Amino acid sequence: MNTAAKSALVQFRKTVDAFTRTLHGLMAICFTGAFVTAESETFRLLHVSLGYTLGGLFVARLAWGAFGPRHVSWASMWGKLSGLPSWLHSLKTGQVAWRQGQNLYLTLTVVALLAASVAVVFTGVVTEQEWLGEWMEEVHEFFGNFMLLAVLAHLSGVILLSVWRRRNLAAPMLTGRVEGAGPDLIKSNHVTLAVLLLAAVLSFWIWQWQTSPQFQADTLFKGGFSEFVKAQSEDDDD
Repeated sequence: MNTAAKSALVQFRKTVDAFTRTLHGLMAICFTGAFVTAESETFRLLHVSLGYTLGGLFVARLAWGAFGPRHVSWASMWGKLSGLPSWLHSLKTGQVAWRQGQNLYLTLTVVALLAASVAVVFTGVVTEQEWLGEWMEEVHEFFGNFMLLAVLAHLSGVILLSVWRRRNLAAPMLTGRVEGAGPDLIKSNHVTLAVLLLAAVLSFWIWQWQTSPQFQADTLFKGGFSEFVKAQSEDDDD
């Protein structure tokens, strides 16, 4: 059998819906962008906008965990975490379930990421509004660094386990599917919800820019310059 024929026989299962993948990607973009621009006054508007967006995405994740598909549900996550005591006990007996330990590690890093996002957004809002003084800025920076550690822990876990299992564990979050025969784990791809989420985020970014002092100043300058040119033309005509 040639390569083309073998490729035709390859089967895939749908495992991650489009909305979950879009939500995951946007949260990653927001944190990365906010962390990179944290120390820049020039990109402060971008930093703040990405921070608020991350907060909105966290709310969306809360709702998705309650009403979304099983693989992202809070019940599913709690079911994995509930096995932590028994797994820790297995360390004492020497009969360690390493596969369960790997899944527990990834789940714990996800929980750490979600918890850190709440802390970093909350302290960011308090810092931006100057409610509790400048010391809150250091607290915000601390949680930003903590979230970075959680991100690195999650990514390193995915990479190491991908090598260990000889399977790309990150691929389903990009393609939404895994290679192999069997039933799909999702009933719907939720493309419409993914498009609406992306549109909402982009609309918020545009609104943030258009209502910013910088945009208003640029608009005023352009308007003033246009009026100046117009006045000069009228003077030349006279």
